[in-house]
Amino acid sequence: MKLDVTTWNINSVRLRIGLVTEFLKNHRPDILCLQETKTPDEQFPTKAFAEAGYAHQAFIGNKGYNGVAIVSRLPFCEKEAMAMCERNDARHMSVVLDAGAGAAAGIAIHNFYIPAGGDIADPEANPKFAHKLQFLDALGAWGVAKNPSGRPSILVGDLNIAPYEHDVWSHKQLLDVVSHTPIETDTLERLRSELGWTDAARTLKPEPEKLYSWWSYRAADWQASNRGRRLDHIWLSDGLKPTLRDLEFLREARGWERPSDHVPVTVSLEL
Repeated sequence: MKLDVTTWNINSVRLRIGLVTEFLKNHRPDILCLQETKTPDEQFPTKAFAEAGYAHQAFIGNKGYNGVAIVSRLPFCEKEAMAMCERNDARHMSVVLDAGAGAAAGIAIHNFYIPAGGDIADPEANPKFAHKLQFLDALGAWGVAKNPSGRPSILVGDLNIAPYEHDVWSHKQLLDVVSHTPIETDTLERLRSELGWTDAARTLKPEPEKLYSWWSYRAADWQASNRGRRLDHIWLSDGLKPTLRDLEFLREARGWERPSDHVPVTVSLEL
């Protein structure tokens, strides 16, 4: 069985529902994980997703900020939204695929939206950066306490950190820029390694290949300047690593009309 899972920071699901449903029509991933849905639960476009063939849905959101969602063509039997750092700010959703998912039954999907961290890489001067570091600590504590990678699991999301040298357009120029500072990159890589996760993208596309999933809205010509960062990630538990077959960054999506500043990233597994 082939299993395709997509992660995408959509930057308002209601504003871009047309882009999302067109993507689903053309690419048909089995599971789509969204971040920054920016939509309270009662206004989530459940009908549009159901009509697109994604009747199984789990989401948590707020008006105008944060929010995560998982929509699936495969059924799931469990769902959970964790309150990270003792804040109910809609940054995590997980589901477990059930028996109706065939060979994918039992796989857990974890969808995270890690705080961006603001513009100043100093936790004392910038509460947003302090919160980001606290969130990473909470992620590590969850990994130790719950051991999510001890079962077949996929962790995806906008992790808001570009960990490797060639995950950014200029390693030297971005070392003091939030998302690529050593405290962020070292912490994320330590957590990933110690908690038993495999970086799907860098397994299939190792350094020094440049990989980006985000291009700033501030760039007048994002394509020509190509000043991107790889902020969106897909991690696999060790048990799923042998099933990894392909991973795609849909770069063309950044050029769609009224796009998100992130593009879809899709992993393909052979179960």
